[in-house]
Amino acid sequence: MALIILPFAFWGVDSYTRSGKSEGAAYVNDMKISQNEFEFALRQQQARLRQQLGDNFDATMMNGPEMRRAVMDNLIAQRLLIDRARKENLVVTDDQIARVIGGIEAFRENGKFDKKKYVEVLSSQNMSPVIFESRLRDELLGQQVQEAYSQNGYVSESVVDRIIRLNEQQRVVSISQIPKKQFESQAKVEVEEIKNYYETNSEEFREGEQVRIEYVKLSVDDLMSKVSINKNELLDYYDQHLVEFGTPEERQAAHILISVNPDASQFDIDAAKSKAEKLLKQVKESPSKFAELARNNSQDSGSATNGGDLGFFGRGMMVKPFEDATFSLKVGEISDLVKSDFGYHIIKLLNVKPSRALSFDEVREGIANQLRLKKASDMFAELAEKFSNLVYEQSDTLKPAAELIGGEVKQLKEWLVKEGNFTEPWQSSIMPAVLSDEAIKDRRNTAAIEVAENTLVSARVLDYKPSAVRDFKLVQDLIRQKLLRKKSEELALKYGAELLDKLKSGNGGKLKWEPPQSITRAKYGKIDSAVVKQIFQVDTSNLPRYVGVLAGGEDFVIARIEAVLNGEIISDIKREQYKQQLRQLTGEEMSGAFMIQAKQQANIKVNMPEL
Repeated sequence: MALIILPFAFWGVDSYTRSGKSEGAAYVNDMKISQNEFEFALRQQQARLRQQLGDNFDATMMNGPEMRRAVMDNLIAQRLLIDRARKENLVVTDDQIARVIGGIEAFRENGKFDKKKYVEVLSSQNMSPVIFESRLRDELLGQQVQEAYSQNGYVSESVVDRIIRLNEQQRVVSISQIPKKQFESQAKVEVEEIKNYYETNSEEFREGEQVRIEYVKLSVDDLMSKVSINKNELLDYYDQHLVEFGTPEERQAAHILISVNPDASQFDIDAAKSKAEKLLKQVKESPSKFAELARNNSQDSGSATNGGDLGFFGRGMMVKPFEDATFSLKVGEISDLVKSDFGYHIIKLLNVKPSRALSFDEVREGIANQLRLKKASDMFAELAEKFSNLVYEQSDTLKPAAELIGGEVKQLKEWLVKEGNFTEPWQSSIMPAVLSDEAIKDRRNTAAIEVAENTLVSARVLDYKPSAVRDFKLVQDLIRQKLLRKKSEELALKYGAELLDKLKSGNGGKLKWEPPQSITRAKYGKIDSAVVKQIFQVDTSNLPRYVGVLAGGEDFVIARIEAVLNGEIISDIKREQYKQQLRQLTGEEMSGAFMIQAKQQANIKVNMPEL
């Protein structure tokens, strides 16, 4: 679905969800958000995150209230945008819909929109053109409202100039670091302090529920090792897919470019063409001097130094006029003038790598892996439902499920803790199920849980520990270290504050200062950001000035501000760049403020208690 759904995959479909009399998941000013639509949006977000995060994707995040609430908030926001658009009598024309659909690559064949493919792709996603176009129309309606705010931010010239000066102002500073370690030897913690901390903060040391489990996993990856592929299957696949195992023809060409700007006047175009024609005449008279002429005359700086050599390239890698000319030449042949969007080219074909079909032996292993994956995927599809039914029907043992898939029941040696000590991502996905009353009290198998794409796991609790505060003996060293850190930080802060007072009064003693450096709010090298914040907050009317911060809870850092350098005269280009960024920021603020107000004024009802 990610191929065909634009950003509106997350948004609502008014015409789609108005049908039916079932209770909606939510209502926004009488516009219904159905449970089906909510679940669909949730699945879309899951697919999107799975694609983005890969192996780091955790399916359990989709079950959390934060993710579900975010999905619902987006659906509500789209309804509010649509509602506002209709009140303002905004429309999306059929021509607009057609242009957007025609530009979606998934619906194109040979570079053109193909209606048959359009219907087929939508059908594969259980969607009709009517539903899809309704979603698109609603999304475009909402975008009109959103862009009315986000693209119309305002900022005055004086504010722009002031922000540029603040952002590009430089302050010359020297840094002195006082390691916190020198205070650690001075910090002392008594046993009574440790006990008092433990008693006062006992919940800090509470461990969550723990389980020890056994499990069975069904996955395509595991099934691949059970799949066998014979040579005849490999040969049949190779013969039927020969077109996939070829390397296309590539050509090496050099060129001389006389560039023409897209907005050039006719006079400039004629002048460039005249220059190119003179060069072409020289090249034709002395083909051996092509590289020299390219170095001296070509306005393609990237290739001119190499005598115009562009290296090898295949079809589709160059603009069409250039490509067509290159692939019509013979080796050593020089083209006439070729006009492209970049200007006038003179092309010389240097070499040709002909297309070649890879041999069976070269692609054998790749074919084998592809066939194994297909067979394993087919096996997974056949076994998944049986596996799910079996762990439910024979819920007191996992052995039948293991036998079904030719696997084994495995036991985790470590205890799984509710808060997480997971060695593999799938373990976090099963925690809600193994901590259910049914799993703990009745020792029943969990349902078959999709912990990753094409991976199901069912688990059974072997032992259980309720939540409890860890014994004092187990945590007293942790508490001691924590209190020592806190006391050493307090000593460092106290020493730093006293030293700052001395420095400000001109009696700071001898400190080791790093060489002065010039920094801005955005560029400050290795200086801690907390120190930079203090440097730019201090009044610099009377220099030098000193600031000090315990940076990152480690060293106490003192900065001496020695000079202030204001930026250069503000150019029109820089002013315009800042202005655009600030307009975008204020536009986004306006859009956000509109949405907050719209939610406050709307009649919104969410029929999902967990949200």
